[in-house]
Amino acid sequence: MSTRLALTGARIFDGGHWHDGAALVVADGLVEAIVARADIGGGVQAVDLGGGMLVPGFVDLQVNGGGGVMLNDHPDLDSIRTICAAHAPFGTTALLPTLITDTPEITRAAIAAGEQAAAAKVPGFLGLHLEGPHLSLARKGAHDPKLIRPMTDADQAALIAARKKMPVLLTTIAPESVDAARVEALAKAGVVVSLGHSDTSYEVATGYAGAGASMATHLFNAMSQLGNREPGLAGAAIDGGAFSAGLIADGIHVHPATMGAALRAKKGPGHVFLVTDAMATIGTDMASFALNGRTIYRKDGSLRLADGTLAGADLDMISAVRFIHRVIGVELEEALRMASAYPAEAVGQGQRLGRFAKGMAADMVSLSDNLDVRGVWIGARQVFGG
Repeated sequence: MSTRLALTGARIFDGGHWHDGAALVVADGLVEAIVARADIGGGVQAVDLGGGMLVPGFVDLQVNGGGGVMLNDHPDLDSIRTICAAHAPFGTTALLPTLITDTPEITRAAIAAGEQAAAAKVPGFLGLHLEGPHLSLARKGAHDPKLIRPMTDADQAALIAARKKMPVLLTTIAPESVDAARVEALAKAGVVVSLGHSDTSYEVATGYAGAGASMATHLFNAMSQLGNREPGLAGAAIDGGAFSAGLIADGIHVHPATMGAALRAKKGPGHVFLVTDAMATIGTDMASFALNGRTIYRKDGSLRLADGTLAGADLDMISAVRFIHRVIGVELEEALRMASAYPAEAVGQGQRLGRFAKGMAADMVSLSDNLDVRGVWIGARQVFGG
């Protein structure tokens, strides 16, 4: 029989409301209830958090690497374990290891590793994000142009087959490389389709939402911009309620004023949520690393190719929460939802992750009042903190 735990001594945020003088009771990896501290009862191991806040674990849908590892360089089970473990100390309890555009061989290896990670129930592993190779050369960003190509029947079949073997499979595509009929087939099979690295028009992007595309990858970055006569993909992501959109909140990828304007303008039910777009540097003191044979340099809080092109982000999730709250002025409750409930909902996991309610995953983060991570639990098992 598993141990029932009651976490007490902190304000509890359930994803919607705060609970004071309460305890979060968990067992078998799931949330049982939030009860008054006096009602914990017997047979429960009490854990006093000593103040601060207890909040739902963060969900990161774009994680290229961590702990010194890039999924592209080592597309195997051990790398997925390393990446998930590297992000846990920053509050991330569920993530999508992300493969940047690569060869068919590397892509197949990454999918196989994802299937193994799902079977092994690696703590923190939610599924895979395949960012490319079916993108637009005009908006390639740091992706290797030699590896960008249109989607084939075999690519489509591989994605649909992989989706059956993991909780979430997300793919970023550009309409320039993938037609709407393929998007419709992928979405019907449960693959989450995100538009990104694209120079597409507002009209085309809106049409792809109708075909089943439901997300936009790193809003404002590597996409057609919001203009006076052509709103572009950025405009479609903000104006279209069917889209949720990831945002790299480091103050480098997107100007703070642009972030604020987008958040105020975003139509629902889709939301803007936080992503890190993290690379191998997270959890290390690395000064540089390689991607597709090119060196990426870490300097002044950013990661760039030699020509200055941004290449992912030197960002962790709790830092993104602090930035969106302290710099952009988003209320703390909304900032926490942007890191937990909203990304979970975007990939169809909102009934399992991102909130505290009966039967949901006991993925929890203990924060100080200053928003420092003090403890992290995945499925009620502590993976960080004393």
